This record gives sequence, C-alpha cells and structure tokens, in this order.
Amino acid sequence: MVETTFVNQLAAMVAAAAVAGALMSALRLPGILGYLVAGLVLGPWTGWVQITPSVQGIAETGIVLLLFLVGLELSLDKLKGLGWRVAAAGGGQMVATLAAGWLVARVLGFTGGTAWFLGAALTFSSTVVVVKVLEEKRQLDTLAGRLAVGVLLQQDLAVIVLLTLAGVLGSGAAFTAGALAKKLVFTFGGLGFLVAAVLWTAARLLPKPFAWAARSPTTLLVWSLGWCFLIVMAAHALHLSPEVGGFLAGVGLAQLPWNHDLRRRVHPLMNFFVALFFVSFGIQMPLGALEGRWMAAVALAGFAVVGKLALSGGVFMALRYDRRTAAFGALALAQISEFSLVLAVIAEQVGWVGRDVMAVVGMVGLISMPVSACLMSFQEGLWWRLGRWRWLHWLPRGTPMAPEDRPAARPEGHVIVVGMNTLGRAIVRRLHERGVPVVAIDTDPAKLEGLPARCLLGNAEYLSVLEEANLAGARLLVSALQIEPTNDLLAHRAREAGVPAAIHVVDLSVVDNLLLADVRYLIIPKVDGIKLQNRLLQEAGLLPS
Repeated sequence: MVETTFVNQLAAMVAAAAVAGALMSALRLPGILGYLVAGLVLGPWTGWVQITPSVQGIAETGIVLLLFLVGLELSLDKLKGLGWRVAAAGGGQMVATLAAGWLVARVLGFTGGTAWFLGAALTFSSTVVVVKVLEEKRQLDTLAGRLAVGVLLQQDLAVIVLLTLAGVLGSGAAFTAGALAKKLVFTFGGLGFLVAAVLWTAARLLPKPFAWAARSPTTLLVWSLGWCFLIVMAAHALHLSPEVGGFLAGVGLAQLPWNHDLRRRVHPLMNFFVALFFVSFGIQMPLGALEGRWMAAVALAGFAVVGKLALSGGVFMALRYDRRTAAFGALALAQISEFSLVLAVIAEQVGWVGRDVMAVVGMVGLISMPVSACLMSFQEGLWWRLGRWRWLHWLPRGTPMAPEDRPAARPEGHVIVVGMNTLGRAIVRRLHERGVPVVAIDTDPAKLEGLPARCLLGNAEYLSVLEEANLAGARLLVSALQIEPTNDLLAHRAREAGVPAAIHVVDLSVVDNLLLADVRYLIIPKVDGIKLQNRLLQEAGLLPS
C-alpha cells in the first residue's frame, strides 16, 4: 500500500475518474460504471488509495449535490401533470418490485431485515442512467420516456422517506415502543415542517431576489448553492440527514421559473462530486466480503434487469399502456439506482446490514447499470427482431394514448432569436406582427417578460438549450448578441443542424469568419445606419444622388 497525503489521494481519484469517464463515454456506457471500476482499481485491487475522513467528506458532499439536482426535477407542476396512470404505475411498480425483491432475497438465503433492505435497494432505478440515455436518444419527450421519468420521480420521494427512517432507526440507541413512536413522530413532523417552510419560502420570498440573481449566471449558481447548504443546515437542526436537506433545497428551487437554466449550471459541479462519491464507493467496496455471495450478487443483478423488466412491463400493461410503451418504459427501469448504492453505504454505517450486503448491492449496480444502458441503446432493433420472430403477438395492444399522456407540442417552422437586447426584442416583435412563430432565448428573465413569443431562459451556448428550442425544426436562427465567440458557436451549431443563420456583426473583422461558417445573413447596424443616413441626406437634397 502506498501512503499518500490527502491531496495525492484526491488527485488520484480525480485522475482515475477522468480516465474511466472518458473510456465509458467512448464505449457509450454510463460514467457511473467507470467511476466504480476506477474505485475498485485504486482500492481493493491495488491498495493504492485509502479513504481518509477528508476525502469521504467530499464524497458525502457529492451525495448532497446529487440529491439537490434530483430535487430540481421535482416541480409541483410536473407532479400535477403526471396523470393518474403514471401515478398508479409508479406505486404499482414499487410495491411489486419490493415484494418480489424480498422474495428473491429470501430464496437466496438472506433473512429478516436484510431481505427487506435488498428488496428496497432493487426497487429503485437510476435517474442518472435513464435520463442520460434518454437524452442521448432524444426520447425524454416520448410517452415511454415520460412514463419512466414519472416513475423515477415517485421513487425519489420514497428514497427520502427511507433516508429519514435511516436517521431514526440507525441512531444506535435502544428504544421502547413508546420512545420509538415518539421519535418517529418528531422526525417526520420535522420533515413535514421543513417541506412546508421550503415550499412557502420558494413561493413567497425567493422569486424576487432570485429573479435579480438570475441576470448573472455566476450569481445564480452561488446563490443556489448557498440556499442548498442553508437547507442542509436546517435539516441538521431538525435531526434530519443532509441528503434530505439537499433534496428539499432542490425541490424549493424547482418551483422557480428558471430552474431549467439553474440545472444546467449546477450539473458540471455536481458531476465532479458525484464522480468522487462513486470512486470512493468502489474504494470502500469490501470485495473480500463477497466470498460466498458471488452467486447471490449475480442472481440479484439478473432480477434487477430481467425481473424488473417483466414486473414493470406487467404493471404498465395492466394500466392499458400499449405494449411498445410498456416495454420501453420498463426497460428504462431495469437496473438499480445510484441511490441504492447510497442507501447501502448509509445502511452499513448505521448497522442495518453488514459489509457483505453493501458489497452485494455494489456488484448488482456494476452489472445491472451497463447491461440496462446497452439494452436501452439498442431497444428499437431488439423490438423489431422480437416482432419479426412473432414473440410479441400474445401481448395486449393497450389503449390509445390518453390526452394527459400526450407530450407538449414542440415548435416547428419557427425562428429562434438569441439575445433580448433592443435589437433582439425588436426582431421578435416584427416577426410576431408578420405571423411568424418565434422562440426567444436569453439568460435574463427580465428581458423575456412581455414578449409575444415562446420564451426560453438559458444560455444558448449549451446544446441542450438549442435542442429544447428545437433548432433542427427551425427555419432560421437569429443572434442579436454582441459576443463574438458565442456568435461563432451559434453559426457552427446552425450549420450542423442545416438551418440558415442571421448573425449580428459588431466588428467588421469577423465577417470573413462568419461567411466561411455559411452564415446566410449578416446583421450590420453600422453599415445599415450609414446607408439610411445617406438616403435621408439625399432625400433632403444635402447630398448628390
């Protein structure tokens, strides 16, 4: 074993995460798998790195930020828009998987609370893996994608309940029945109070100061992280776990109108801490404790993929989803969650389970996450082959799509205008007067107010913002910005999408570069102003015609 300082340990973890992440990206596999393998290499396989309290603290911060980002997905409007079938699908899937997972664990020789814990760990699916794959395949807005995400949101709420229970039952103290009931009432009462306080603050106090902060991307990010750790401190004061505080902080900001832009800005920082957490999990994984449990780990991984696929698909078809939607939605849930790994670490720390069970859960994640991601990547081909072999004809066809299940219409044949300065706002209004549909993009919510267009808050440098604006379906991209690097990037994006671009030119020296980027139109106010001035002077007889 190599003795290392904290800085050297941290450097080794970051370097290993970077190499593993790049390799997984090249193989089109989830980065979490690479981080876990990197941790195994640094820890159990070589003994190069030992986890110190400082490094473990950084990893635990990653858990808080991960739950903060998940909370940002949980707006009340999104929950209201799920529809009764998605709500029923989430509840049915969790109950069926918990019961079946418990039964499988019992058959494999696990007893008592350990079997129930494994059933719970198998119940949850990976928000990170599912959203990543669906975004890459541009299927988040399909019915199957919305069904899977709706179920995942409900699972996230269940995770918070389990984390709260872990704080009560894992304190190590012996409780009488009355004392335990009192402790549970106090803890869940504190949780209810914190939820109410966060939602009230988000509705009454946060909109105005955060509207001001949103004008500066850096200020918005710093304020949001400050809010996150403020709620974490409040959770600690109420004897709740920091993970619960991070999640509720995200839920609070999810009610604000610019939560999508905030999510994009927090994402890189969150990725860093999440990578550290999963590398540290791999380092801590007691592979020696798996002796005698390898077959159980493989069997549980098989259940996580095949069993959950069958159970979830059955629940979805029972709710009359068509068989393709049910199959693709169930396939998206056919793995365990990163939160299953988090729960395994916490459960081992508080004494719910032994190190062998934590290792089993880690191995199930190592197997099920990449297998599920690969199956999702090739699901259309698999579905076509199964249909060709007539293996699907016995499945019920389901019912037509219900109105509440239909995705929101995406803009088509529209003009995207980036930058709501005086020029941009004038362009939006002129286009609207001519009956042209417009999507207006800016980083300042105040500049988007009152525009007769579909408004999108965000930085157009992010590809995800242009994808949300449906650049591929636009008839024209207009940039009214005076930021040359951003204009060059937008010209490049437009050329890649095959969409003509009109770019605002401030410095005439960049004209050649823009023309080389196939920019169709150049907006040059200086030249246009000189032309207009000459024409007016000629009409006044002050200049010769």
